Amino acid sequence: MRVCAVWLGDRPVPYRLAWQWQQEMVAARLEDPDLPDCLLLLEHPPVYTLGQGADPRFLHFEPDRPPAGTECLRIERGGEVTYHAPGQLVGYGILNLRFYQCDLHWYLRQLEAVVIGVLEDLGIPAHRQLGKTGVWYGDTKLAQMGIKVRRWVTMHGFSLNVTMDLGGFGAITPCGLTGVRCGQVTDYIPHGTIAQIRLLVAQKFADIFEVQVRLHDATMPPTQISSPA
Repeated sequence: MRVCAVWLGDRPVPYRLAWQWQQEMVAARLEDPDLPDCLLLLEHPPVYTLGQGADPRFLHFEPDRPPAGTECLRIERGGEVTYHAPGQLVGYGILNLRFYQCDLHWYLRQLEAVVIGVLEDLGIPAHRQLGKTGVWYGDTKLAQMGIKVRRWVTMHGFSLNVTMDLGGFGAITPCGLTGVRCGQVTDYIPHGTIAQIRLLVAQKFADIFEVQVRLHDATMPPTQISSPA
């Protein structure tokens, strides 16, 4: 069974640092495919990100003048604009799809299945919406998806709104979908916590991807997770 190292962040990590970690980890795995797959589970200070082909008209501000206390970055993932902030669980998968399926749609559906499974275990009957990425409860969007793949090694991933200030979504058209309401886990499970859901995601990821997960806390930088043993 393939090993996936899961890095459990215990405090918000600046987006640029997590982005750098991902780039370094992808480069290392392109050089040495025997390195373990990884899943980073963390939070970010407030930040807006646009996918590589995202339309800036979905920002309700000038890209170089984001709302106070935030920044705005264009990155290499797919998808439109989204928002990250403390209280949102962000999952970045560094997986070599040659050991799974070389199919980006399959990978996105697997990530959605992880989030849907976690929410169902919490008593929230979440689902997909036809033709749209992400995870929903009714007409409310709870999780966003956006990935990048280099020679079948993945980066970026998903974000699940848990217990965050949703007000930041008001400065964008989330994922380019007009009229979408963004919600979060604590709308339905008032006592839900990031720490609780972080572990549930790790467990569900193991089930969905059929891997053995090994947990690493934040005392070890994720770029130092280098051995499958």
